[in-house]
Amino acid sequence: MDLSEGSKVTSAIRVAILVIFTSLVCVSTMVFSIYVPQTRGFFNIGETMVYVTALLFGPFIGSIAGGVGSMFADIFLGYWYYAPATLVIKACEGGIVGFLSIKKPKFRSKIQWTALTLAVGLIAGFLLTYIGSSFYTGLVELYLGFPTPTSPTVVLLVSPEFWYALGILVVVLIALMGFAFEPEFGWLVLTTLAGGSVMVLGYFLYQQFFIGPLFGIEVIALAEIPINIGQMAVGIIVSIPVVRTVRRYFPSHKWP
Repeated sequence: MDLSEGSKVTSAIRVAILVIFTSLVCVSTMVFSIYVPQTRGFFNIGETMVYVTALLFGPFIGSIAGGVGSMFADIFLGYWYYAPATLVIKACEGGIVGFLSIKKPKFRSKIQWTALTLAVGLIAGFLLTYIGSSFYTGLVELYLGFPTPTSPTVVLLVSPEFWYALGILVVVLIALMGFAFEPEFGWLVLTTLAGGSVMVLGYFLYQQFFIGPLFGIEVIALAEIPINIGQMAVGIIVSIPVVRTVRRYFPSHKWP
């Protein structure tokens, strides 16, 4: 199957892929959510499908499916006030991941990209641990389900050690992916980290400067950084093996 620019058939296939993966991004974002009262946002696993789409089909489909699919999920879940920001942030995220995935550098040594992957993983793990232990220790209320419940679904007692262990786990898993995969897929780990970092920063700025004034409340934007890092980590850990498997089963196709 040729997805390159050109024929009418190819154009139809590209449109079909765009529609299908936009829908998959929307569904994957909605299928599991945890409300975050501090920012009126929510945790989801939509990053997984944003990354898969961008890595398989490049920046155009990745940005449109990522932005539009995630935006509709916000609207359907009742987080309409995030929809404009989500459209821009997730489109940038998908576009960056898709663009960088086709700009593979020529690594002279596996040590180079493994070291870089480990460094970024350490940063993500540190931020997750530090901010999580600062804002989410003690009694933590979880709001699960759709529509967003008005009272906590689950109340957990979370210790700082939980965040230490989770931060270490994120570092280890990202580092293992760097050691386990060949340079081509090591680069894909870095591209998803780059796109995910833009997503984390984008939502932090939006929450800091728009959500608070919009609702006339004090928003602790830092409180959602570990949530968004968690989304990014889940997306990376799931999407890279999926993309690797798809490319292995369709070796004759010219992937981005």
